[in-house]
Amino acid sequence: MSDYDEFAALNLSRSVHAQALKLLAGIAQASTLADTLHAADRAEGFTLDIETVKALNLGAIEGLYLVFDRALQTRQRN
Repeated sequence: MSDYDEFAALNLSRSVHAQALKLLAGIAQASTLADTLHAADRAEGFTLDIETVKALNLGAIEGLYLVFDRALQTRQRN
């Protein structure tokens, strides 16, 4: 994971941003494929919850999904 904050452009609240960073770190730091998939599932569930309660606009929600998916793809390649 780079030092670049991929969530910065999404205009997230401080608490959502902090949780998203933790979930992203969980994906990046997973030691096994099973752990990686579990961390990605948690991130997807978090984003689905945000979407369900309409806490963010659709662009930000899509951005969350994309960042988490890119992290999963990157982790699976390494």
